Amino acid sequence: MEALKIKEEFIKQAELLARGAEVLPGGIEELALKLQKSKEENKPLRIKLGMDPSRPDLHLGHTVVLRKIKQFQDLGHKIILIVGGGTGMIGDPSGKSDTRPSLTKEQVEENARTYFEQISKVIDVDKAEIRNNADWLFNLNFIDMLKLASKVTVAQIMTRDDFAKRYAENRPISLHEFFYPLMQAYDSVVVDADVELGGTDQRFNNLLGREIQSSFGKEHPQMVILLPLLEGTDGIVKMSKSFPEHCISLTDSPKDMYGKLMSISDNLIVKYFALLTEISNDELKNIEEQLKTVNPRDLKMKLAYTITEMYNGTQAANEAQENFVKVVQNKEIPDDIPESQISEDITLIDFISNFDKSLSRGEIKRLAASGALKINGEKQANPSFLITKSMLPVTVQYGKRKYVKGI
Repeated sequence: MEALKIKEEFIKQAELLARGAEVLPGGIEELALKLQKSKEENKPLRIKLGMDPSRPDLHLGHTVVLRKIKQFQDLGHKIILIVGGGTGMIGDPSGKSDTRPSLTKEQVEENARTYFEQISKVIDVDKAEIRNNADWLFNLNFIDMLKLASKVTVAQIMTRDDFAKRYAENRPISLHEFFYPLMQAYDSVVVDADVELGGTDQRFNNLLGREIQSSFGKEHPQMVILLPLLEGTDGIVKMSKSFPEHCISLTDSPKDMYGKLMSISDNLIVKYFALLTEISNDELKNIEEQLKTVNPRDLKMKLAYTITEMYNGTQAANEAQENFVKVVQNKEIPDDIPESQISEDITLIDFISNFDKSLSRGEIKRLAASGALKINGEKQANPSFLITKSMLPVTVQYGKRKYVKGI
């Protein structure tokens, strides 16, 4: 078969889409060819992204894949957003050391609703095709599931790192977990995906989609684009709502988002710019050079402002930056501290936990141990310190950016 000549415009498109990503199989050249064929046939590619709404909030780590999806959308291709109404009730075992708890149908639907509100900050949801895999997975009968299961071997399933590791460590693996990658792969058959995106932890699941499509007769099965997992602000652990102190949520206030971005490890500056902003390759190289000579704080401020503005607007970004300079750099107390009524003597830990329900008592104790609790500007290492009515009003600081005034 004679090799087709790939036009320069499609090579450039493929290079943009492949930035920071792993493209399988065939890399940039095969992706460029797929893009060119799509244009010649006037048939937009169908770009699949599956979302199991296991938690109601999205964070910046999720936007790495969403922003890549947006690039396809901007090029005129069709985005297929699959809500895991069926797979979500199993829970993706990828990267997990234990069986994940199953979600109810109601939990999946509620989480999915908030997902789309947040996803709309990144992509044009109105132009996307939204599907719920419960619509076809729940209609499969027992014979259908047996036929689907016959297309993959136990040996294939056990090549997944998480399953292999759990098996070696004698950790339990429930049989229903084996069905998760199979069901996700079947989604690709139903929606006729040409490209599937996911994090690097989805390698097995997404590549299995290619195999299942082929077994169902698709001549050109989907390509797979894998994006790196984004570390949280500590620069070590993958960003996750399980570690709220290192997680930057899309629902965070502008001030919190800006402040958390200013707290990232220096070694994350370039990666955050590359994966979370529209910065060009030349600008990225310039930032790498600047890091050798300038204070990393200056580049973090540029990063924090850029991302905060993307999701909250210019005015909110300006206010967040002004607040950071005042409170963190100049050690001043912010003007807009929320107030909480104190009607009787109360311990510091009870006062904070009653005011901020997002913090556990264990997290408050850790803040105290690290010197991050202050009363009227003075560190207080004892979380059981008694705030008496005679002390009022008191200004309590917990963490770098959170304040409450007891009145």
